[in-house]
Amino acid sequence: MEKWSLMTITALLGLIVRWTVSLGSYSGEAKPPMYGDYEAQRHWQEITYNLPVKQWYFNTSDNNLQYWGLDYPPLTAYHSLLCAYAAKLINPNWIALHTSRGYESQPHKLFMRTTVLVADLLVYIPAVILYCYYLKETSTKKKISSTLCILLYPGLILIDYGHFQYNSVSLGFALWGVLCLSYEFDVLGSVAFCLAINYKQMELYHSLPFFCYLLGKCFRKGLMGKGLLLLMKLGFTVVVSFALCWFPFCTEVKQILQVLQRLFPVDRGLFEDKVANIWCTLSVFFKIKTALSSETQLKLSFALTFLSVLPSCIKLTLQPSLKGFKYSLAACALSFFLFSFQVHEKSILLASIPVCLVIHEIPFMATWFLLVSTFSMLPLILKDGLLQYYLVTTVAFLTVCAASFSILEKTTEEDLQLKTLSTSIRRCIPWFKTFPKVIRSLFLVSITLMGILTLMSATLDPPKRLPDLFPLAVSTVSCLHFLFFLLYFNVIAIWESRDSRNQKKTN
Repeated sequence: MEKWSLMTITALLGLIVRWTVSLGSYSGEAKPPMYGDYEAQRHWQEITYNLPVKQWYFNTSDNNLQYWGLDYPPLTAYHSLLCAYAAKLINPNWIALHTSRGYESQPHKLFMRTTVLVADLLVYIPAVILYCYYLKETSTKKKISSTLCILLYPGLILIDYGHFQYNSVSLGFALWGVLCLSYEFDVLGSVAFCLAINYKQMELYHSLPFFCYLLGKCFRKGLMGKGLLLLMKLGFTVVVSFALCWFPFCTEVKQILQVLQRLFPVDRGLFEDKVANIWCTLSVFFKIKTALSSETQLKLSFALTFLSVLPSCIKLTLQPSLKGFKYSLAACALSFFLFSFQVHEKSILLASIPVCLVIHEIPFMATWFLLVSTFSMLPLILKDGLLQYYLVTTVAFLTVCAASFSILEKTTEEDLQLKTLSTSIRRCIPWFKTFPKVIRSLFLVSITLMGILTLMSATLDPPKRLPDLFPLAVSTVSCLHFLFFLLYFNVIAIWESRDSRNQKKTN
């Protein structure tokens, strides 16, 4: 009972922080003619309520796709329709066809913010609480601390409650999938993850670890017995889940192709805004978008993404384990963010949530990564006028993590999950004993650098010849961090089973 009371207080604190951030500005506020993501979500409510399903993804006189056309899967459209019914009951003008474009008012802002909070309460927050509550071989203090740190992660709060999106829905469904798989409810886990993909296609970042982990379990059970039965159950579950979500669009092949074209707009190029991935960083030195054809860019992006996810996925298939699964989720999502085609800065959240799941295991490195992931979205945060919320939530998050986990003391090889690898390296490089000290030093340098760049971006005007100097500096510094973390998560994902075997021998 006491544990649930503490969990309730923790959840309430997370809700208070969320609602406080929601009082600030949002994407595109008072910025015609396109406004921003807030208007995009409102416009989708307008379209789904007033037009028949067959027209949702098609360009018509009533649905100009150049003005925030739907480009997310069917579940997002259904969610928009549900919100539209609620909006209709309160004020029909909010979703009136054509005339509601750019609608802004304080009551409408309150309504829109409330829809995010309700979605969070129904999907994401329960998944976080249950995941942390049922952590195995973990003290009550660490469970509460993990819950608090995850709920206070500033990146997701600033994007959903500041910028304005519903990332907590797709990420929450993915978390339910992880939770179900943790307790051998593989079919339910598959359903939950199918819902995540059908809400936001970017959840494909997590698809390979889910697939490889479940396939590895089937191999382990034997493909001539229980493994085959499990494989058939999972295959049937995925087909039925997708069929139910896509049923209204399956009447014509043209409908399906149009939706897919909206979901994967390859004609938009390798990248658009200043995103902290390898392509934007390389463009500082080599104009890859003009030097290579679009087809070559697409092939190169696919090849590098595939090669970077291969090691952890192969290991997970051959030796499926929950620990390896969670680190593979982080590594694969980060690989997609760094190397895939047409990435948005907000997509770093797909790597951040799996890292949140292991914050009790690697508190120092997880906290560091989550700070960098939030910092990488600084240009977008500044554009939305959310600097003060960014500073307060980031400092609060760092303070809570430091107080809960004593992160600066958690830098031994055991704490970093690198003992086995370090032992192997020291046989060749004796001075590798200083590695924990090097990591602590790098962390302090990193925090200082992020602080300086934040201050410069917020207070200084860039040179006229280099108008994108600060956004590019933020994305480049963040990208270098992410490459380091990609290596780190892959090392743990690949070496963790060896650690497990050693522990069994010791026991």
